[in-house]
Amino acid sequence: MSDLFAYALRLGDDALISAQRTAEWIAAAPQLEEDVALGNIGLDQLGQARSLLQYAGSMDGRSEDDLAYFRDEREFVNLQLCELPNGDFAFAMARLLYFATYQHLLYEELLKCSDETLSGVAGKAVKEVAYHVDHATQWVLRLGDGTDESHRRMQAGLDALWPYTAELFESDALVQRLDVAVDPATLQDAWTARVLGVIDESTCERPSSSYQHTGGRAGRHTEHMGYLLAELQHVARSHPGATW
Repeated sequence: MSDLFAYALRLGDDALISAQRTAEWIAAAPQLEEDVALGNIGLDQLGQARSLLQYAGSMDGRSEDDLAYFRDEREFVNLQLCELPNGDFAFAMARLLYFATYQHLLYEELLKCSDETLSGVAGKAVKEVAYHVDHATQWVLRLGDGTDESHRRMQAGLDALWPYTAELFESDALVQRLDVAVDPATLQDAWTARVLGVIDESTCERPSSSYQHTGGRAGRHTEHMGYLLAELQHVARSHPGATW
């Protein structure tokens, strides 16, 4: 496995698993307009996943479908933050704020890399993700500075997901060897400033948990990943090779 393949795969897996979770809100969001908005966000993430998995697959002879539907849980290298079940709507908006802010900073840096495919994907995605950040920000502010109940639920979402955020910035030998990769550790200060600024404005308290989960980049996932993949891969695995 080449470093470039592994790097494209991890970014593609993040986008694919996020798209799956976001799509689960379609027809379940609290407002009709939110169904449409989250549907569009999920499609943006799926488009990013397709481009990145196509690129990864071009290096080892597999298709985007092979990589999405015919790998087992331990072969996925997405962040654990992306795979957690949706639960409350405020939880989903907290996750979108954390993840989209990270993606926006990542794609801004990836735009400058010398790999034309990665910089091309980043050039399109950075505009999409800027909207995702704004959408999540507006909901965090609305719920955090809303009623006592919405404030309580927004705080619960921010607190529950905070222990999964350190993984966003884990550096490793791969990103240090690969000159076109963005070392995620370099994004942490900007991410923290942006996210805490939104939390402060929302009147929620800054999360204080120091415990942090890890392992997604090494194929170690939460108990929820198997159920997510069962739904994502069911049709393709039940009818391998089918076309329509």
